[in-house]
Amino acid sequence: MTDAKDERRPAGELEASVMAALWAAGAPRTPGQVQADLAVDLARTTVTTILTRLHDKGVVGRERQGRGYAYFPVEDAPGLTARRMHSELERDADRETVLARFVAKLSSDDERILRELLESGEQ
Repeated sequence: MTDAKDERRPAGELEASVMAALWAAGAPRTPGQVQADLAVDLARTTVTTILTRLHDKGVVGRERQGRGYAYFPVEDAPGLTARRMHSELERDADRETVLARFVAKLSSDDERILRELLESGEQ
């Protein structure tokens, strides 16, 4: 019988929770502070591991605070989503097909927004 506490969380769920806590804080946070901000019960070492992995991915920055680090997001949520989209695009050699299939599956509203952005040259 599997205890609910032992069940694995979906990939990225903990990272998303940690990022949400950092965005809400608006200032660099230590792993202990992030742990206290989270709605889930995680060990401080687990939070530290998540923050270290996010730093290694370039998603958060860190500054020395005492003997450890305080972490902060380097991008807002839309910037992080855009970064993920670019990362996925770069994994496939056939970029044209990937982009064509992506655009083909856009809603008419999203297609209109994308067209407007491309025509205006906004980034």
